[in-house]
Amino acid sequence: MDIKAQQIAVVTGGGTGIGRALVRQLAASGVHVAMCDLSQDAMDESRKLALDGAPAGTRVTTFKADVSREYELQAFRDAVIAEHNTRHIHLMFNNAGIGGGGGFVDGSRAEWERTFGVCWWGVYYGCRTFLPMLTAASEGHLVNVSSVNGFWATIGAGVSHTAYSAAKFAVKGFTEALVTDLRLNAPHVRCSVVMPGHIGTSIALNTGQVLGHGSALEMAASSVAAARKRMVRAGAPVAELPDDQIRRMLHQRAVDFRDNAPTTAEQAATIILDGVRANRWRILVGEDAERLDRMVRNDPESAYTPEFAEAWRDGRPPLV
Repeated sequence: MDIKAQQIAVVTGGGTGIGRALVRQLAASGVHVAMCDLSQDAMDESRKLALDGAPAGTRVTTFKADVSREYELQAFRDAVIAEHNTRHIHLMFNNAGIGGGGGFVDGSRAEWERTFGVCWWGVYYGCRTFLPMLTAASEGHLVNVSSVNGFWATIGAGVSHTAYSAAKFAVKGFTEALVTDLRLNAPHVRCSVVMPGHIGTSIALNTGQVLGHGSALEMAASSVAAARKRMVRAGAPVAELPDDQIRRMLHQRAVDFRDNAPTTAEQAATIILDGVRANRWRILVGEDAERLDRMVRNDPESAYTPEFAEAWRDGRPPLV
């Protein structure tokens, strides 16, 4: 699908990371953008950055919404209709996501369901809410952001990663099924599933706020204890460290995740938009995502062994 001026795009999670980069790059092409996020301050910054690089007359609007609540997305839709004076959109990016909910057997049910709610139900509700506006356009493209954890349900043999992985598998399978559904029932609308690897975003910094833990530096003692337990299980020598030191370690990990990634959010957004332009239904983002995809496909039976995780971490060739 050609991406061009005067089209209208909707982006969830537009306040930071890939969402912000998508907003900026779409606006730079003259596309009118409506974004939602939980943070108004973050969206205001995204809007300013986007308008600074956009042609005159480009509209960029914001709406505070929790994507795991359908009625809030419906209110967002109504705002899009009013603020953009439209009954149709051309592009929809279900991008919002958080981490958390790692343990199912031994973990917080509330955290698990909150993570799954944002990462899966947010995509489902986004599609339910905005697909009629996509089909009302002469052409449209739906983009659902999954993850490499949508085909590899772990971040290592010593760490539970269930809620996020389950949600991202659901997003991947749902979007793949939509390829046929749209072809049969709305052939002028296409869809893509996006599977990023390690991208330089603030997801690790933002997750605690969404889950009600506060920032890593503000975590309650119970949350610190749970984090310590996970770290000890993974082999980290942190059993006797003071809580404040655990908090600082977790914060630094989140900062390093953002700042030391092999792919930036801007690069990720470019790859996604190029995939849309090429009408690709499957978009891997980052060399690490492409390599992991090959490894899992080459030896799926070994994908959850410690040896596989070590080969992945060490950058060794795909297992065969």
